Amino acid sequence: MIRVDPLAVRRTIEEVAAQEILPRFKRLGDGDVREKAPGQVVTVADESSERRLIAALTCLLPGSRVVGEETVETDPASLANLLADDPVWIIDPLDGTANFAQGKPCFAVLVALAHRGETVQGWLHDPIGGATVVAEKGAGAFSGSGQRLRVAADVPLSAMTGFAVVRFLPPEQRRHVEAHRARLGGIETLMCAGHEYLDLLRGERHFSMYRRTKPWDHAAGTLAVLEAGGHAARHDGAPYRLAQTSGGLLVAADPDSWRSLQAFLIPPEHRVAD
Repeated sequence: MIRVDPLAVRRTIEEVAAQEILPRFKRLGDGDVREKAPGQVVTVADESSERRLIAALTCLLPGSRVVGEETVETDPASLANLLADDPVWIIDPLDGTANFAQGKPCFAVLVALAHRGETVQGWLHDPIGGATVVAEKGAGAFSGSGQRLRVAADVPLSAMTGFAVVRFLPPEQRRHVEAHRARLGGIETLMCAGHEYLDLLRGERHFSMYRRTKPWDHAAGTLAVLEAGGHAARHDGAPYRLAQTSGGLLVAADPDSWRSLQAFLIPPEHRVAD
């Protein structure tokens, strides 16, 4: 199995965050933020962080390719690298950009290494808190101090708390969630998938649900959750695949909890495989 030294990647991510992201936090100037699509912003920190990560990570693994959030924005064809035989780095250089631009300390750097459509290693870094989670397929998910991570223990639905951006759901699914949410422990959103995955990995939340499944948002997080004993699948129950950007994603602490949450969060017509 393709792999790289996880500590070398972790050091690279932490160094780039310290040099390209943190010095710009709450110090963005005129022209440092622009709208790349309606409702989606990008900053100079996103762009400089991605450039640095691409240069360093491809040096660590010669012959590797890249699927980066900002690179795909300018070169959509690069998304096809996910299906190549070569190993590919999947990079979200600044997850939670809107939070970052607004001065909110809830943002992350997400990096995954995939090979032939399968995520084999992942890193989730919180620049403000300094925490980094490292995951490797078949070997577990670990905190920066080396502690093996486990998702939350099973609890009744009434005690389950988690994440979903309810207002962005299709109308029929939004109505379905609103009809059932009072029977759950609580639903919120951090507007940063990286931090939501970190909360799951610390056992502080029990589930997360996403409509969009861009690989840079979820490759590292889903691997880490699976390695920490959790369960992740598309809304219809099919396995999550890196190259699929539709079909949604539901992440939970275990398969039984996942099936229970599916009934509460996903309307019946969305539970049929497409």
